[in-house]
Amino acid sequence: MIINLHGIGMEEIFTQVIYQLGSGGALGFIVGYSVKKVAKILAVIAGLFTLALILLQYIGFINIHYDKLLKIVNDFMKNLGQSSDWITPIIANLPFGGSFIVGAALGFKMG
Repeated sequence: MIINLHGIGMEEIFTQVIYQLGSGGALGFIVGYSVKKVAKILAVIAGLFTLALILLQYIGFINIHYDKLLKIVNDFMKNLGQSSDWITPIIANLPFGGSFIVGAALGFKMG
């Protein structure tokens, strides 16, 4: 692939690169921060749900078949990993993909 830079000033290229890096980093930070906040809320909900199930089993109200529960969780985790395979090439091919990932990591750390 040959890129023709004739007629394009260095200032224009620099401005576009800075814009892409800045917007990618900012969007990445927002996504990372949001994902961490949502993950915390989901973790609390899952913990409370699990605690409720254990309590209900302890008092004899329900009977939990742990072998079937483990199979369902393993199947869900396997499907979850496969469903995210489509987003990796999209982010990798975006011009601001690198700054998006760095911003997402910073946002995840700050959240």
